[in-house]
Amino acid sequence: MTTRTFKVVKSDAQWREQLTPEQYQITRHHGTERAFSSPNFDSKLKGTYKCVCCDRPLYRSETKYDSGTGWPSFYAPIEPEAVFAVEDRSYGMLRTEIKCSDCDAHLGHAFPDGPPPTGVRYCMNGNALVFDED
Repeated sequence: MTTRTFKVVKSDAQWREQLTPEQYQITRHHGTERAFSSPNFDSKLKGTYKCVCCDRPLYRSETKYDSGTGWPSFYAPIEPEAVFAVEDRSYGMLRTEIKCSDCDAHLGHAFPDGPPPTGVRYCMNGNALVFDED
């Protein structure tokens, strides 16, 4: 895998034109979709999950697992540089927000209750991802 070093920068109007209203709310305004509402949450197909905003490869299906939460969950990104973490203190909680490294899209959150080998659950909004089947 090649690490991308550029940032995708678009105006608010360009993001609104590119994304559905739900995708826009989730990725650009830190929204969260309803559990079990994404077509990606229970898919068992083999392939790559990419950022809906910039098409950066983020997760492989081999690292996806059923966390029982209703959101697509992964135990590792496709490469460490694909995503970055930000402290999130919204709603009176302390969480770790996960964002796309290329376009700063809000993807979801990471929690320290995932399976081996990482012990991390990357709990993603399915509408922040686009699936590319192998």
